[in-house]
Amino acid sequence: MYYVYILHSKKDNRLYIGRTDNLKRRIAEHKRGSVISTKNRLPIELIFYEAFLSNKDSTTREKYLKSGFGRQQLKFLIKDIFDKLRIK
Repeated sequence: MYYVYILHSKKDNRLYIGRTDNLKRRIAEHKRGSVISTKNRLPIELIFYEAFLSNKDSTTREKYLKSGFGRQQLKFLIKDIFDKLRIK
């Protein structure tokens, strides 16, 4: 399985979108501060993930969610979470 995941930084109220083949391990690495792109944004929390059978599909989805249209779709998909956390 391959996963696309979204983290929310409680420090700066921003999102991080990533991809992995081992979700539990990768989230633990983020929370330990072992990932350069999020280590200065701790604490973080997992707010969303999707699972894929194909690595190529997960890569395509990650790129899409990082685009303007993808972010719009994301705001629609998890509107309640965005509203609760006051994410822009």
